[in-house]
Amino acid sequence: MGGIGRSVTRLEDPPLLRGQGRFAADIRFPGELHMRVVRSPIAHGRIEQIDIADALDCPGVVAVWTGADVAEIPPIDFRQMRIPGLGDYRQPILAQGMVRYVGEPVALVIAETPYQAEDAAELVFADIEELEPVMTAVQPLGEFAPGLTTEAGVVRKSYGDLAAAFEAAAHVFELEFAIGRHTGVPMETRGAIGFWNAEQERLEMHGASKVPHANRLAIAKMLDLPPEQLHLFEGHVGGGFGIRGEVYPEDVLVCLAALRLRRPVKWIEDRKEHLLAANHSRDQHHRIRAAVDAQGVVLGLEDEFFVDQGGYVRTHASTVTDLTAGMLPGPYHIPAFAAAGHIRLTNKTPAGTYRAPGRYEGTFVRERLMDAIADRLGIDRVEIRRRNLIPAEAIPFKRGLDALGTEVVYDAADFAGLLAKLEASVDLPALRESLAARRAAGEQVGLGLAYFVEKSGLGPFDDVILSIAATGRVEIVTGAASVGQGVETVMAQVAASVLGVAHTDCTVVHGQTDRIARGMGAFASRVTVMTGAAVSMAAETLKDRLRARAALLLQADATGLVFEGGLIRAGEASVPLGEAAAACAAEDGTPLLTAEASFTTDHMTYPYGVHLAVLRVDAETFGMVVERFVVAFDVGRSVNPMLVEGQIHGGAAQGIGGALFEEFIYSADGQPLSASFADYLLPTLNEVPMVEALVLEDAPSPINPLGVKGAGEGGITAAGAAIAAAVEDALQGRVSITRLPITPGRLRILHLN
Repeated sequence: MGGIGRSVTRLEDPPLLRGQGRFAADIRFPGELHMRVVRSPIAHGRIEQIDIADALDCPGVVAVWTGADVAEIPPIDFRQMRIPGLGDYRQPILAQGMVRYVGEPVALVIAETPYQAEDAAELVFADIEELEPVMTAVQPLGEFAPGLTTEAGVVRKSYGDLAAAFEAAAHVFELEFAIGRHTGVPMETRGAIGFWNAEQERLEMHGASKVPHANRLAIAKMLDLPPEQLHLFEGHVGGGFGIRGEVYPEDVLVCLAALRLRRPVKWIEDRKEHLLAANHSRDQHHRIRAAVDAQGVVLGLEDEFFVDQGGYVRTHASTVTDLTAGMLPGPYHIPAFAAAGHIRLTNKTPAGTYRAPGRYEGTFVRERLMDAIADRLGIDRVEIRRRNLIPAEAIPFKRGLDALGTEVVYDAADFAGLLAKLEASVDLPALRESLAARRAAGEQVGLGLAYFVEKSGLGPFDDVILSIAATGRVEIVTGAASVGQGVETVMAQVAASVLGVAHTDCTVVHGQTDRIARGMGAFASRVTVMTGAAVSMAAETLKDRLRARAALLLQADATGLVFEGGLIRAGEASVPLGEAAAACAAEDGTPLLTAEASFTTDHMTYPYGVHLAVLRVDAETFGMVVERFVVAFDVGRSVNPMLVEGQIHGGAAQGIGGALFEEFIYSADGQPLSASFADYLLPTLNEVPMVEALVLEDAPSPINPLGVKGAGEGGITAAGAAIAAAVEDALQGRVSITRLPITPGRLRILHLN
């Protein structure tokens, strides 16, 4: 029937396959206007004057605004993880006196057609006094604004006696690592349509994604509107990966324009804008010290790291820094730990989250450390991990840290058991033997392995309204959002498993703020855990009602009733689910049988896994080819195994991109040098092997009724670390990889040195 555990095809796909998708660019309203943003060509400077006269004279131009026209609108606030002091570093919707990165919005043009808007925008001239830019997070602090340095804050986390750990150490390791600047690059760029709905006296924003309810409250507050006078509507979304769906200046500007002009206003971003202006991520520099005993067991770990936040602190606030520090110890015991994460402002595009934020970076640092310990002490790289893993009998394990405001408690895990299953699955001894033979024949091939711990199921709540019609069709209204992860299919499977219907008989509504009062959206791999649990609870409530009603209709014992095939059975007798639902609804005096449920939690769940990479390095060009990529991943319980594998495959492709290809590079004066796909390199099918996914369900979570853990980010988390290890192995210790991405040019320099 397509319930939990079945690899059914996605409910979302038919309209997309038929070309009937409704993405932001497909949404049209009669009489709509078009917005074009004028962006700063200077990384850091003082605005002397903005000349808009020529633009105003252009045909079709309705309005041209600069910072002065929106000065009453407050800067964009934080959605999560605010810490004291960050508020002074928020971004205005149009630059107010200063520009702080190339691509910052300084003006906007609204015209009758997108072409008229673009032509007029070319005529807006911003006279900017250029100032010295800050280009790295590790350089001496500069001035962000009078009385404010370029360090917005420091996130500190610790546990244990670090001094005692170093005093007892047989070996002390001091290492530096860096991770380049990446972004998610979804197929669909950002877009938004502001619409004043005169009939309902409300402002609407179409093209929302990820967190519609949170963005509704944020934008309403900025525009001084009561929340009930603003609604956001999600359509189809062409990828998210963390960077889409936050409140950006353009989202507020289209809403403000529609409110002021009382006409629809549409903004669709082009690819260059996206690479210049949408959130970047990663870009961290770590300095670590580790205390290690004679057997290679880590006694203590200290990490000071610097996060290049870019020109402003956007909606994520300290999220990436917090996750880096809170999740860095991973699956290892590590009795003492301290981390200090410096949030530094530079004159680059502002940074936010990108799939596995903080964990991709922290996993690279931690797993590179484990490899360094193994190599120096002459211990096998897999064995060094086994010696440091938290034992199964210690689970649940209180980490002694918090992440995203919740205490880190590993809820269910067998770290050593998963490692052993991966070794058996790939026949590790035979694999190593074959690689050794290839090296003996002159090839430069190597194997890398890296462990990771993810987090998922962030609370505090998710709400669901579940209804059953007389036809037997089930409607599930959620506060979640879809960014391509299969929300409709998975929620339908959960409801189908409880109610005994086909998942195709379920309709899932998401991302519509006028259908449900509150919602948390889609981020942090939370939807399957949180929304799935709420759907299960609501379905069980309805099942209890239906069981009691069907027992009366069938004159049968309620405890023996079976729900299957859209029927409620008592032996050979049965009643259609819809008929029983209609009887219950009539009793309630409502058109549909409906139940609401809210699942709440104070803790996240912690899926975990291992990445294994086999890689070949060309002896002449130093080009690298990933020949094999394996992900072993324990997700607790898999609702749809096919979708879990799809998440793993997509994440691995992005992880390979971040390890070998992708990086935003800037000139010394702050000009972006990676503003097209000619310079910001993405992996293609030619560079990504067929990813092998070993999906395990050995450690179901005890903290939600389904036992599930999120699977959205495990495919990417350890990719950089595993590939770095494979490159070192291929070159047999002649290089030490401490920075991502590993480009052929950088590898050649390392090899020659």
